[in-house]
Amino acid sequence: MIRALIAAAALLATPALADSPQRVVSLGGAVTEIVVALGAGDLLVGRDSTSTYPAQVLELPDVGYVRALSPESVLSLGPDLILAEATAGPAEAIEVLQETGVGYVALPEKLTPEGVTQKIALVGHVLGREAEAVALTAEFEARMAEVRRAAAQVQTPKRVLFVLSLQGGRVMAGGAGSSAEAIIQLAGGVNAAQGFHGYKQMTDEAVLQAAPDVILMMDRRGHLAITPEDIRSHPALSATPAAMNGDIQRLDGMLLLGFGPRTPQGALALNRALYGAADS
Repeated sequence: MIRALIAAAALLATPALADSPQRVVSLGGAVTEIVVALGAGDLLVGRDSTSTYPAQVLELPDVGYVRALSPESVLSLGPDLILAEATAGPAEAIEVLQETGVGYVALPEKLTPEGVTQKIALVGHVLGREAEAVALTAEFEARMAEVRRAAAQVQTPKRVLFVLSLQGGRVMAGGAGSSAEAIIQLAGGVNAAQGFHGYKQMTDEAVLQAAPDVILMMDRRGHLAITPEDIRSHPALSATPAAMNGDIQRLDGMLLLGFGPRTPQGALALNRALYGAADS
């Protein structure tokens, strides 16, 4: 199965690739993690601002946020290959990059374990690291088996509201089809935010109706951080079962939402946060 995925990845690869890429720019935290996990970190000459793991990549030039890229910033690094998440943008910038003749590979965007193994297969193929991709996929699938066992032990799934931001007092939450919903479900929880797709603002009435048992947030610093006081002072969040019971969880954002090689670790960490070590 693993080798079949790699064969399929070969069919997806663009014919404009260099035979042996030596200067790779990675756009997307999960992409960067895969490159390093395959032992090809020495090929990286640049990364986007969401690429923060492992710590060694922070020494690389930062070309900006993956969805607000400048072609000039990327091309100034002289890459012979650009590896990008499917969500990289804006579209105009990606079009410019694709028209330069530099190899450009967009990874599939599937928020599932199968989607992660497809990413690994494709990156392994274009970097000539097929054997490493097989090994990494085997390790990933073994860890996903742990995730499934932990989720299967959950007797009463908790309703989880993932809050992305509280800018202007409006709750920006992860709805259906979001990476937040995907990781919540892998961890054995239920997404409390329903009735919309992706990440959108919820009305106070919708938050109250969602009645989450747990409020989940990224562990952030600076102006984007959401403090306990923010939750307690919010008219809707403060009235939820989660806030009243003090069940507010913070986890690393890329670990939770990246859907890369560390997704099993993220799902297990969330499972423990929701249900405790004894139940997972």
